[in-house]
Parts: sequence; C-alpha cells; structure tokens
Amino acid sequence: MEYVNLGPSGLKVSRLCLGCMSYGDTSRGWHGDWVLDQDQSRPFIREAMEAGINFFDTANMYSLGASEEVVGKLLPEFAKRDEIVLATKAFMPWRQAPNAGGLSRKALMQAIDDSLTRLNMDYVDLFQIHRWDKDTPIEETMEALHDIVKAGKARYIGASSMWAWQFAKAQEVARANGWTRFISMQNHVNLLYREEEREMLPLCADQGVGIIPWSPLARGKLARSWDETTVRSETDGFGKTLYRQQEEADRAIVEAVGAIAEERGVSRATVALAWHFAKGVTAPIVGATKEGHIAAAVAAMDLGLTEDEVARLEAPYLPKSPVGVETTVPRNWSLSVAGT
Repeated sequence: MEYVNLGPSGLKVSRLCLGCMSYGDTSRGWHGDWVLDQDQSRPFIREAMEAGINFFDTANMYSLGASEEVVGKLLPEFAKRDEIVLATKAFMPWRQAPNAGGLSRKALMQAIDDSLTRLNMDYVDLFQIHRWDKDTPIEETMEALHDIVKAGKARYIGASSMWAWQFAKAQEVARANGWTRFISMQNHVNLLYREEEREMLPLCADQGVGIIPWSPLARGKLARSWDETTVRSETDGFGKTLYRQQEEADRAIVEAVGAIAEERGVSRATVALAWHFAKGVTAPIVGATKEGHIAAAVAAMDLGLTEDEVARLEAPYLPKSPVGVETTVPRNWSLSVAGT
C-alpha cells in the first residue's frame, strides 16, 4: 500500500479510501437491499485493514446514521485509533425540524457531536460538508468548522461536490479570516463523468487540495458489462439519476474498459480505478460488498495504464450537464437515529 499526504496537510492516507455507505442497516434509510449489516461488513473492514488501507469514509446520512455506528464498532477490532483516518460528513437533515440539517453553526455543532456519539470516538480526522448550503452564509459555516477543529472534535476539514466558484469562495473566506481551510475535495469523478476536469480539478491542483472522488466506478457501471445489472443498480434511486446522458458514448467507454481488462488479464474495476491514478487523484473512495472488490482496487495501484490506453478509455466521452453538484432534499426526508 502507498501512503501520501492528503492535500496540503501532513495527514498520511492510503491511496485507496474504503467508502462505508454500504455498511449499516437496511431498515434505516433509503439505500435499499444492498446495504450490509455489522456482521456482513466485518470481513470487508478486516480485508481493507490487511491490505494496508487506513482511510475510511462515511456520513451521518448513510443508513440514517447506522453506517457510523457499524464503522465505529468494527474499526477498533482491527486497529488502534491513531492508525485510522476516519472521515465523515454533514449537511443532510436528520429530523423534520428547523436547524436539524444544513451548515449553520447550530446544525454543524449538533452534527459533529451526534457523529462522535455514533462512532464512539473523541474526534474525527476529516469532517466534510456534504454539499453547499445556499441558506447559510459561508462565513458562518467556515467559522463554525474552524471552531470544531479548535475544539479538538475534528483534525481537518474537507468539502464535497459543489461548484468550483463556491469552493474557491469558501477557501478565500477562511484564508482572509485566519480560519481552517479545506484540505480535500470529495467530488464526482470517473470515466463516465469527467465534467470536474473543467474547473474543480484544475482549481484543486493549483491550490494543492487533495482529490478523493466518490463513485469512481460509476456506481459499478465500469466494473461490469453494459447490460449486466445488480441489486444495487436496480434499487439505487440516486444512482439512476447520475448516468442518463450520452448513453451510447458511455457504452463505448464501458466496452473500452472491458477490452483493456481482457488484454491485461485484470478485472474491469482494476482498469477503471487505474485511470484515476493516471490522472493524479489522491485516493478514490471504493466500495466493497463482494469478494474480490478490495483485491481489484489494490491491483489498480500497480497496473500503470499506458498513454495509449488512457486515450482509448477517454476517446468516446461526450460532454454532459453537471449532476451530483447540488442536492435537493426531499420534503419527506427524515433522519431519526440514536444520538440525534
């Protein structure tokens, strides 16, 4: 396993981050029948640790808080706290009530305390804002995040999908006031969605911000043949909204992934993830719910795609309207979990 600094910080993270959205409780939340419970999740946490992965990502919204509970119980079984880099996120409402969600000072202070309770930890290593809050002044958000860091409840802060101008504004507000700045951007990047290459990725490269993409395998589309389906692909409502554009071009990309995988004698997932390392990504966030998922991800670090292979993978791509940047919270959204 390789370890690198996350962005401009001294925080050492593995080149792979294990995404924990798939671990939790199917009875809590909207994630469908593909979520694994604590006992089912344990082998994947163990395998990740054994592979050298020290970076784990969750959020207060995953399985309505159950993901944080499962992760908080399992990680101590395999490593000491100082060996783990734990990231979580806040923004989504946890109750249908004013101030129960968003990025106000009140909401963020509540969210971090609730997450720490569910995780059974004194601090998180990376506290991320899950989306931009158009209803809260960014000055209020950045000062609250700074105070959370200074209170010792988070070591660093990061952001997730938003417009590049919003991210630049947030960083400048923090710089101008002497507040803590974001060290990472968790955005939507993969072979089927490359719109972030226009502004966000160049901005992060210029500012030295770490890139930890979500959905690096395009919700699994890049890891299987075009017509193959899974329980998750059939039940993941949010995932179905992400890849509705330029389907013929997407099919050609998936076929190129398959062709190179066959030529190299590796899995499709390995090829698709290797593209991220060829593009300078810090640590793609990979999911693992089946045997072989983690091994395929680890193999991607050593594959070393050639310039010709990268060109073959990228050639069919056609521009798309941005998706996943802004999140509209459903009116009936409710997050009722222990500790909130």
